[in-house]
Amino acid sequence: MRALVQCVSEASVTVEGQLAGAIGRGYAILLGVGQGDTEADAERLWRKIAKLRVFEDAEGKTNLSLDAVGGSVLVVSQFTLYANCKKGNRPSFAQAGAPAEAERLYERFVELARADVAEVATGRFGAMMDVALVNHGPFTLWLDTDEL
Repeated sequence: MRALVQCVSEASVTVEGQLAGAIGRGYAILLGVGQGDTEADAERLWRKIAKLRVFEDAEGKTNLSLDAVGGSVLVVSQFTLYANCKKGNRPSFAQAGAPAEAERLYERFVELARADVAEVATGRFGAMMDVALVNHGPFTLWLDTDEL
């Protein structure tokens, strides 16, 4: 499982011109599910993200977690995180998880986030989405369960 986590001042996702979800301060998480990923991967990834200390404290040091700042989360499915661009100019997505299993694990990840965070918004799995965000910092992290 892979996640691109961005600290944001605000973020939103629109599907077919309709607002699907929006948050204020917190994380915008682009989440990709790969072949062979499991619920254990979803749990490990969420636990890591939930405990990250990347928000600034009173001294300007990144010492505060999402919970400590009362932050929100926007989770957007992003199979393109599994793009392989080694051959040619058209990315291959062969390493991305099968859609049904990927959706199940995406929903599990969202469920885990909702157990810990008061405000969790999402896009729509498999839809063409417009994502807007204000990256705060900017602070962006790449997490892959194969490397955690």
